[in-house]
Amino acid sequence: MPRLDLDDGQSIFYTDEGNGVAVVALHGWTCDGSDWSWLVADLVADYRVIVPDLRAHGASTHRHGQRYTPRLFAADTLRLIESLGLRDVVIVGHSLGAIVASVFAADHADLVSALVLVDPQYGHDDAVLRPALEAVRADPHGFTTAAFGSFYSDVTPAWLRTWHLRRVLSTPAEVVAGTFAGLYDGDEGLGRRALSQGYLNRRNVPTLAVYATAALAAYEESLPHGPYDEIAVWDGYGHFLHQEAPDRFAAAVRTWLDRLPATKYTAPAR
Repeated sequence: MPRLDLDDGQSIFYTDEGNGVAVVALHGWTCDGSDWSWLVADLVADYRVIVPDLRAHGASTHRHGQRYTPRLFAADTLRLIESLGLRDVVIVGHSLGAIVASVFAADHADLVSALVLVDPQYGHDDAVLRPALEAVRADPHGFTTAAFGSFYSDVTPAWLRTWHLRRVLSTPAEVVAGTFAGLYDGDEGLGRRALSQGYLNRRNVPTLAVYATAALAAYEESLPHGPYDEIAVWDGYGHFLHQEAPDRFAAAVRTWLDRLPATKYTAPAR
């Protein structure tokens, strides 16, 4: 079983398949790397695809009382990338994973060639987050179950809801609450609009951001962008749009990567 041992005694489970340009895919809150099964199946024919379970999620370990911040997840991602000897990595991130990917790109731009972000959940206002933080501390699984209920659309298959619910309920309550607080509370809560913009302004790599709603995309549009950046809104889909429309998503990722300049990114031969 491929596993990365960390300095604090924890370990990260990951899969590593294929050859070519390296793609590292980071999942969302209370999820795991299996979220990317559809994308991996498409890309692995001509890319090297590395998919970790983030600390405390899936088959990775967790430590009692830990605070799970974007910087902590980004530090684990750095350890994984360095351990595999990777450079010029394409990082794909969904929700929480999109925040981690952005933090990583801001701090380690020399290792990143491009970002693909799926419905990022940065840019939320403190006034909205305060009651949410109180609710998740009071009832981690109840709050998260209700939150996930708002993530879906008319095209979401029933089995996807069931799968997600089982993972939410199987995630330890302290991990559920600790990860949400790490994202949205205090000086390291980089999902907060008050803190996120400074990091996002430093995210100087080509970025494809795909959103389910125009409201969150509007914040993305307000940020500085380069000539190869692209922002898309997929009306009618939910927060897990990469799973609701896996073929469309994989095609969009390939098409966008193929547009990037060879000086920053070299697409694998097909």
